[in-house]
Amino acid sequence: MVANGAVSVSLDSVRDKNLMQLKKLNSVLFPVRYNDKYYADALASHHFTKLAYYSDICVGSIACRLEKKEDGAIRVYIMTLGVLAPYRGLGIGTKLLNHVIDLSSKENIGEIYLHVQTNNEDAINFYKKFGFEITETIKNYYARITPPDCYVVTKYIRQPQSEK
Repeated sequence: MVANGAVSVSLDSVRDKNLMQLKKLNSVLFPVRYNDKYYADALASHHFTKLAYYSDICVGSIACRLEKKEDGAIRVYIMTLGVLAPYRGLGIGTKLLNHVIDLSSKENIGEIYLHVQTNNEDAINFYKKFGFEITETIKNYYARITPPDCYVVTKYIRQPQSEK
Protein backbone atom coordinates (compact mmCIF):
# COMPACT_ATOMS: atom_id res chain seq x y z
CA MET A 1 0.00 0.00 0.00
CA VAL A 2 3.02 2.29 -0.24
CA ALA A 3 3.86 4.01 -3.51
CA ASN A 4 6.90 6.25 -3.90
CA GLY A 5 7.36 6.26 -0.14
CA ALA A 6 3.90 7.74 0.43
CA VAL A 7 1.31 5.98 2.53
CA SER A 8 -1.85 4.95 0.74
CA VAL A 9 -4.72 6.57 2.58
CA SER A 10 -8.19 6.66 1.10
CA LEU A 11 -11.14 8.78 2.18
CA ASP A 12 -14.77 7.71 2.02
CA SER A 13 -17.94 9.67 2.67
CA VAL A 14 -19.99 8.74 5.72
CA ARG A 15 -23.33 7.18 4.85
CA ASP A 16 -25.97 5.20 6.73
CA LYS A 17 -24.21 1.95 5.83
CA ASN A 18 -20.87 2.94 7.41
CA LEU A 19 -22.08 5.29 10.15
CA MET A 20 -21.24 2.64 12.77
CA GLN A 21 -17.56 2.98 11.85
CA LEU A 22 -17.70 6.69 12.75
CA LYS A 23 -19.48 5.86 16.02
CA LYS A 24 -16.89 3.22 16.90
CA LEU A 25 -13.98 5.57 16.11
CA ASN A 26 -15.52 8.34 18.21
CA SER A 27 -16.00 6.00 21.18
CA VAL A 28 -12.25 5.23 21.12
CA LEU A 29 -10.92 8.69 20.23
CA PHE A 30 -12.93 11.15 22.31
CA PRO A 31 -13.82 11.48 26.02
CA VAL A 32 -17.43 12.40 25.24
CA ARG A 33 -20.40 10.52 23.82
CA TYR A 34 -22.06 12.08 20.80
CA ASN A 35 -25.82 12.30 20.39
CA ASP A 36 -28.07 11.61 17.42
CA LYS A 37 -27.94 15.28 16.34
CA TYR A 38 -24.15 15.03 15.94
CA TYR A 39 -24.54 12.02 13.63
CA ALA A 40 -27.43 13.62 11.71
CA ASP A 41 -25.29 16.75 11.17
CA ALA A 42 -22.34 14.60 10.08
CA LEU A 43 -24.50 12.79 7.51
CA ALA A 44 -26.09 16.04 6.32
CA SER A 45 -22.70 17.62 5.57
CA HIS A 46 -22.16 15.00 2.82
CA HIS A 47 -18.65 15.32 1.36
CA PHE A 48 -17.33 17.33 4.31
CA THR A 49 -17.51 14.32 6.65
CA LYS A 50 -15.04 11.55 5.79
CA LEU A 51 -13.65 8.31 7.11
CA ALA A 52 -9.94 7.65 6.52
CA TYR A 53 -8.71 4.18 5.62
CA TYR A 54 -5.12 3.00 5.90
CA SER A 55 -4.64 -0.31 4.07
CA ASP A 56 -8.44 -0.72 4.10
CA ILE A 57 -8.58 -0.27 7.91
CA CYS A 58 -10.72 2.59 9.18
CA VAL A 59 -8.28 4.62 11.30
CA GLY A 60 -9.59 8.20 11.36
CA SER A 61 -12.37 10.60 10.57
CA ILE A 62 -13.39 14.20 10.23
CA ALA A 63 -16.99 15.15 10.94
CA CYS A 64 -18.32 18.56 9.98
CA ARG A 65 -21.49 20.58 10.22
CA LEU A 66 -22.41 23.27 7.71
CA GLU A 67 -23.80 26.39 9.35
CA LYS A 68 -25.54 29.42 7.91
CA LYS A 69 -24.32 32.71 9.34
CA GLU A 70 -26.54 35.75 9.91
CA ASP A 71 -25.41 37.29 6.62
CA GLY A 72 -26.43 34.10 4.77
CA ALA A 73 -22.88 32.87 4.21
CA ILE A 74 -22.09 29.24 4.94
CA ARG A 75 -19.27 28.26 7.29
CA VAL A 76 -17.89 24.86 8.21
CA TYR A 77 -17.74 23.71 11.82
CA ILE A 78 -15.36 20.81 12.43
CA MET A 79 -17.16 18.79 15.10
CA THR A 80 -14.42 16.16 15.36
CA LEU A 81 -11.13 15.21 13.72
CA GLY A 82 -9.29 12.21 15.03
CA VAL A 83 -6.87 9.44 14.09
CA LEU A 84 -6.25 6.27 16.09
CA ALA A 85 -3.01 6.55 18.09
CA PRO A 86 -0.96 3.89 16.21
CA TYR A 87 -1.65 5.70 12.93
CA ARG A 88 -0.81 9.25 14.01
CA GLY A 89 2.12 10.96 12.35
CA LEU A 90 1.42 9.33 8.98
CA GLY A 91 -0.30 12.34 7.42
CA ILE A 92 -3.83 10.99 7.85
CA GLY A 93 -5.11 13.94 9.90
CA THR A 94 -3.42 16.27 7.41
CA LYS A 95 -5.20 14.54 4.52
CA LEU A 96 -8.57 14.81 6.29
CA LEU A 97 -8.12 18.48 7.15
CA ASN A 98 -6.79 19.38 3.69
CA HIS A 99 -9.85 17.71 2.18
CA VAL A 100 -12.16 20.02 4.14
CA ILE A 101 -10.03 23.12 3.41
CA ASP A 102 -9.90 22.32 -0.32
CA LEU A 103 -13.62 21.52 -0.52
CA SER A 104 -14.47 24.73 1.37
CA SER A 105 -12.39 26.74 -1.08
CA LYS A 106 -14.02 25.07 -4.10
CA GLU A 107 -17.49 25.74 -2.69
CA ASN A 108 -16.63 29.38 -1.86
CA ILE A 109 -16.94 28.83 1.87
CA GLY A 110 -14.74 31.43 3.55
CA GLU A 111 -14.61 30.19 7.14
CA ILE A 112 -13.81 26.96 8.97
CA TYR A 113 -13.78 26.79 12.75
CA LEU A 114 -13.73 24.40 15.68
CA HIS A 115 -13.37 24.21 19.45
CA VAL A 116 -10.14 22.93 21.03
CA GLN A 117 -9.60 22.28 24.73
CA THR A 118 -7.15 24.91 26.02
CA ASN A 119 -4.60 22.33 27.20
CA ASN A 120 -4.56 20.38 23.90
CA GLU A 121 -1.31 21.85 22.60
CA ASP A 122 -0.85 19.12 19.97
CA ALA A 123 -4.18 20.00 18.37
CA ILE A 124 -3.60 23.76 18.64
CA ASN A 125 -0.20 23.44 16.96
CA PHE A 126 -1.63 21.10 14.31
CA TYR A 127 -4.31 23.59 13.28
CA LYS A 128 -1.90 26.54 13.37
CA LYS A 129 0.22 24.75 10.72
CA PHE A 130 -2.79 25.07 8.41
CA GLY A 131 -3.35 28.78 9.05
CA PHE A 132 -5.92 28.50 11.82
CA GLU A 133 -5.74 31.09 14.58
CA ILE A 134 -7.22 31.33 18.04
CA THR A 135 -10.11 33.78 17.72
CA GLU A 136 -11.88 33.37 21.07
CA THR A 137 -11.62 31.71 24.49
CA ILE A 138 -14.77 30.24 26.02
CA LYS A 139 -14.79 29.53 29.76
CA ASN A 140 -16.55 26.39 31.00
CA TYR A 141 -17.37 25.14 27.49
CA TYR A 142 -16.94 21.48 28.44
CA ALA A 143 -19.18 20.14 31.20
CA ARG A 144 -17.46 16.86 32.00
CA ILE A 145 -13.76 17.26 31.19
CA THR A 146 -10.92 19.23 32.77
CA PRO A 147 -9.94 21.87 31.96
CA PRO A 148 -13.44 22.97 30.94
CA ASP A 149 -12.24 25.90 28.80
CA CYS A 150 -11.77 25.92 25.05
CA TYR A 151 -10.40 28.03 22.27
CA VAL A 152 -12.32 28.79 19.12
CA VAL A 153 -9.81 28.16 16.34
CA THR A 154 -10.70 29.67 12.96
CA LYS A 155 -9.34 29.65 9.43
CA TYR A 156 -10.50 32.27 6.99
CA ILE A 157 -10.18 31.19 3.37
CA ARG A 158 -9.49 33.94 0.90
CA GLN A 159 -11.73 33.48 -2.06
CA PRO A 160 -10.23 33.96 -5.51
CA GLN A 161 -11.26 37.27 -6.99
CA SER A 162 -13.68 36.70 -9.83
CA GLU A 163 -12.31 37.74 -13.19
CA LYS A 164 -14.18 40.45 -15.02
